[in-house]
Amino acid sequence: MGEYTGHGSGVTSTSYDHCGYMGTLFPGSLVGPDTGVAVIDAANPARPTRSATLRAPAMIAGTWESLKTNRNSKLLVGTGVPLLFGAGLLAVYDVSDCAHPRLLNDGGPGSLNAPLPITAHEGGFSPDGRTYWTSGLGPGLISAVDLRNPSRPSVVAQSLTGLEAHGVGVSPDGRTLYLSHNFGGISIYDVSDVQLRRPNPQIRKLSQLSWSNGWATQHSIPVSYGTKQFLFTALEGGSGGVKVVDVTDRRTPRQVNNIKLAINLPENQARGLASSMGGGAFAYESHYCAADRQVDPTALACGWISSGIRVFDVRNPLRVKEIAYYNPPAKTNRHTELWNSSHALASVLGIPLLSAPAILQSLAQGNFDPRQALSNRSGRLLGDLSTDWCFSPPEWRGNKLYATCSDNGFQVLELTNDVYTPPPNQRSTIGS
Repeated sequence: MGEYTGHGSGVTSTSYDHCGYMGTLFPGSLVGPDTGVAVIDAANPARPTRSATLRAPAMIAGTWESLKTNRNSKLLVGTGVPLLFGAGLLAVYDVSDCAHPRLLNDGGPGSLNAPLPITAHEGGFSPDGRTYWTSGLGPGLISAVDLRNPSRPSVVAQSLTGLEAHGVGVSPDGRTLYLSHNFGGISIYDVSDVQLRRPNPQIRKLSQLSWSNGWATQHSIPVSYGTKQFLFTALEGGSGGVKVVDVTDRRTPRQVNNIKLAINLPENQARGLASSMGGGAFAYESHYCAADRQVDPTALACGWISSGIRVFDVRNPLRVKEIAYYNPPAKTNRHTELWNSSHALASVLGIPLLSAPAILQSLAQGNFDPRQALSNRSGRLLGDLSTDWCFSPPEWRGNKLYATCSDNGFQVLELTNDVYTPPPNQRSTIGS
């Protein structure tokens, strides 16, 4: 319906009410007159416009996968992540007026917004908005940041988790944390002490679930169907797709379904390699998703990186089917215009490294046909932006989606009523 491209978007972006917030990527975040997170007002979905720029140090340092909003607290939080890993910087904004956010934890002239003892790469809220969880790739530190006084955020609990340090999902009551492994799997933690603000809060590991089909687990969306509790858990590497995990018993989680595109199947890895060479380090992988409500969700929308935006009917989590997709236009060879695009920066390497585990598994299973791996793109070592990368969760707004992709920026998409009818209590959720 409408879009705002600007100079592209960092790894993940977020939205609140009728506004979008485009993530930043360092050092592109330092280029140009409007450095920082772009605020997009989509009150007129046909003409989204830039209404403000957020310039707190954390926003200029690059927000990677940390930029999130919370509906209940009306807060926007981002951490500073210059390249894969960051530490210390966190910014809190009031988005009650979504088009003109207000920085709350401004420490005054010369301040870096009172740096906190945190590591950063990914982050997310508890549902009530009182806690923001940060995680860093190394040394695997998760931190609970108290936002009850958002002008003075403070760390109330921490835990070392090793390689279990990627994205998060938080249960509706805020007492269970689902932490993604950097490789294949999730761990489930009891964080009741943090949620209830008990003295000397402990973060207790309850269980974990591992898999070899896919790696770089991204984030989890807790949902429920009747008395059953499930996760939609997206993986950003190895064609793992989106796992459907039964977590009704938190101590014995089990995978019950796996949502994939045809290109993610083992027998199609050769063709996937043929078409994705020269496209960048990522190929046809899932990344971030949003369910249209937490209880009895009817649809799941996912950014599927080079496969655009994918929408699935999930009324029965054991029988999922795709109902819609959108591939944004390629910005082929327009790198110099897109200095804030994660795709443009990462395309100095055109080899789909994140697909390597799936390709190796296909070879081991005898499903990889080398003849199908060859194409006119074979041998390309530099990325040409021949697709876009859609990393961000497409957020539900009735029959519309707010989607942000690296090269095309913020976009408003519309699903026709014969494909999707919003449930009366639609409430878009990404799980954190």
